[in-house]
Amino acid sequence: MSSKQSILQALKTVAVEPQAMPNIDVSPRLDDVIGQFETNLATVAGTLHRRAGLEGLQAKVDELIAQGLQVISTVDGIKGNRAVPDTAHELKDIDYAVIPGDLAVAENGAIWVNNQNLGHRVTPFICENLFLVVEADKVVANMHQAIKKIGLDAGEFGVFIAGPSKTADIEQALVVGAHGACSLNVYLV
Repeated sequence: MSSKQSILQALKTVAVEPQAMPNIDVSPRLDDVIGQFETNLATVAGTLHRRAGLEGLQAKVDELIAQGLQVISTVDGIKGNRAVPDTAHELKDIDYAVIPGDLAVAENGAIWVNNQNLGHRVTPFICENLFLVVEADKVVANMHQAIKKIGLDAGEFGVFIAGPSKTADIEQALVVGAHGACSLNVYLV
């Protein structure tokens, strides 16, 4: 018997019996859920636009287009200057992506997005800057509530996005935009 096999055999003899997962019942903090979301989104370097709505977002998109920037949108009612391309490789020069978020979580500032609304899975990660649109009544207090409201069918993709891309691995300096979008703006509608 090899060393590896003897170690694995020894581990089997001391294995703990499987245990049921604990029932976690966390009471959500329901006072000012939107305010909590805004605070926690700012903590993860995102910005919430509460009152601008779709009209304010379209005005911002129009301003960016006037500056010569490339904007793609998968949100109904928001028109960018680039159509959703046939392949993800054609997204390489997108300055701004506007996509819908399915729900937002107040306790951590995260927004759930699903591939059904992205165009391509890579869209929120390949663009330089990201706009997410979330309905105000889709902001939940905590992840326990969020997980009960989301689901994925076989082959689907979904992800929680909490702020722009960032890392602090190198010399304990925070670098924003290292692996993806350099900014995140969330428009509440």
